[in-house]
Amino acid sequence: MRVDEPSRAVLVTGASRGIGAAVAWAFAQAGDRVAVHYGASRQRAQGVIASLPGQGHVLAQADLADPEAVRRMVDGAAGALGGLDVLVNNAGIIKPHPIIGTSYEEWQRAWHDTLAVNLVGTANVTWCAVQHMVAGGEGRIVNVSSRGAFRGEPGQPAYGASKAGIVAFGQSLSRSLGPYGIGVTSVAPGFTETDMAAEALAGDKGVERRAESPLGRVATPQEVAAAVVFLASPEAGMASGSVLDVNGASHLRM
Repeated sequence: MRVDEPSRAVLVTGASRGIGAAVAWAFAQAGDRVAVHYGASRQRAQGVIASLPGQGHVLAQADLADPEAVRRMVDGAAGALGGLDVLVNNAGIIKPHPIIGTSYEEWQRAWHDTLAVNLVGTANVTWCAVQHMVAGGEGRIVNVSSRGAFRGEPGQPAYGASKAGIVAFGQSLSRSLGPYGIGVTSVAPGFTETDMAAEALAGDKGVERRAESPLGRVATPQEVAAAVVFLASPEAGMASGSVLDVNGASHLRM
């Protein structure tokens, strides 16, 4: 951040680990004030807060499947930060439920729980955040989608559907919120070196995953965070409505 640029107020959901924690750190490093959202891992979130450079960072807790908890969390974060300039919708859950071998009850539960957090929760956080952005005169929203939104997720189709849904959601909002000075974009990572992906990246499976990219590796959380920070920057205003792939050419969209 240049010395003449004001510090921004940033809310990052699912910021207690992985990509979310890296995103929170990247914004803090740029001089911004960050609300670190978490669902249940308060201790991890406190560790993230303690690691952030700068001052003015706050914790923000909510179960994103609970609409009223979401409202309280976003309004509380905006109050503590003095407004809200940037929202990063990163929080998400994944529950394996291949259509063959999953009971009907398990299938219903996986769809309900996944969409409640990944899609409806994201929509609710965004609605609450936009009220503050409109009051402030501008804003940036970056949704963390997934390569799976385009390539497919055969073992967890609700996850793939939810990540495709937030891309469509974001593109719809990019058109409705543009007149208010609010840009909306998405970033779509492939496999990333996080604890959430640790099992999928272990052993022979990990070798196969890394070989999917001609770079021979998967992304780091810091690489995804750099993409998010760019999309949230003033320089990326005309990127509104776009999707930035961060998958090392492991999947190419037409």
